[in-house]
Amino acid sequence: MQLRQPRSPNSLSSNREAEKPKYLDKVGKIYVTMTSGIIFDIKEFAIHDGPGIRTTVFMKGCPMSCQWCHNPEGQSRRPQIIRSPAGERLAGNEYTATELAALLNQQIAILRANDGGITFSGGEPLQQADFVAEVIDLLDDVHVLLDTSGYGQEQDFRHLVDRSDLVFFDLKLIDGTAHRHYTGCDNDLILKNLHLLDELGKPFVIRVPLVPGVTDTDFNLTGIVQTVRRLSGLLRVDLLPYNRAAGSKYEYAGMVFNPDYHESAALNLNTAPFEQEGIKVTVV
Repeated sequence: MQLRQPRSPNSLSSNREAEKPKYLDKVGKIYVTMTSGIIFDIKEFAIHDGPGIRTTVFMKGCPMSCQWCHNPEGQSRRPQIIRSPAGERLAGNEYTATELAALLNQQIAILRANDGGITFSGGEPLQQADFVAEVIDLLDDVHVLLDTSGYGQEQDFRHLVDRSDLVFFDLKLIDGTAHRHYTGCDNDLILKNLHLLDELGKPFVIRVPLVPGVTDTDFNLTGIVQTVRRLSGLLRVDLLPYNRAAGSKYEYAGMVFNPDYHESAALNLNTAPFEQEGIKVTVV
């Protein structure tokens, strides 16, 4: 198996390079996998998770508990039984890094032929950063996209951004009080990592989930514009309309869906604040 080299080896610090797991012995044979990870889904032939046709790996576990989360089975690290009209399934399977890389490498030829690649999403990949990094290092040469909320330690964030070709960065709310109320977490770390992302020189797309009366307000959209308008690595902003079908997934996962906003309210699809600043914006 041809091993994929990290995309930006020169950007890794000497300490990080020293800590990097060694996967080969002196004759080039893989001898050990150092980490394992928990995944709640692997979606093949994905067309909305980055350029081209992709395989998306959904990591289990997220530090946030967004009231509108459309993958509630990805919040806990613990495996869960999902009971839906389609039957029962287990959300949460353990893989070693070599097992997952071998599975993904079987698909890389067709992904490359369709200008696609591998996307790591979640949940939150930063919660299992060492595992994701090890998997990426074991991949054959392929486009890698990190889909992240940005909520994670700087070292973990650098660790994965260095190994990715493109980043999808979720930006939900600029006001810190509102962010804590609706997601359960502060946004200080998220905003810090957003500016770090720009310093690292990695191209990125900002993705904004539009939640009626919460994230779609002119006040919040203008705040996002002011936050991102001077970031040189920004390719565009994607506005993601609210998914009203997400609520049913909570019951299937044995969880409670109890948003304190009106799901039926009309969305504010206001692209003007972005366009006025010359920022490319799309409604996905």
